[in-house]
Amino acid sequence: MSDLTQRAANLLADHRDSIDRLDAILVYTLGERFKHTQAVGRLKAEHDLPPSDPMREERQIERLEWLAKEADLDPEFAKKFLNFIISEVIRHHEKLQR
Repeated sequence: MSDLTQRAANLLADHRDSIDRLDAILVYTLGERFKHTQAVGRLKAEHDLPPSDPMREERQIERLEWLAKEADLDPEFAKKFLNFIISEVIRHHEKLQR
C-alpha cells in the first residue's frame, strides 16, 4: 500500500470512528428525549389533555429549521426528522390514553 493510500485509509478510519461516536450520541440523546416525552404523555393522560399540541409542534419545527440553518444542515431534512419524531411521540401519547 502506498504512503498516500495509507494516509487516505487512516483518514477514512478516523471519519468513520467519529461517525460511530456521533451515532451513539444521537441514539442516547433520542432515548433521553423519549423519556421526557413519555413523562409528558403520562401527564397528559392523567389530566385528560390531548395527545398532540399542534401550536407547540409548529413552534418546534420552526425552531429546528432555524437551528438547522445555524448548523449548516438542510432545514428540510431537519423538518422531516422532527416531524418523524413528533409523530412517534404522539403515537406513544395516544397509547397511554387508552
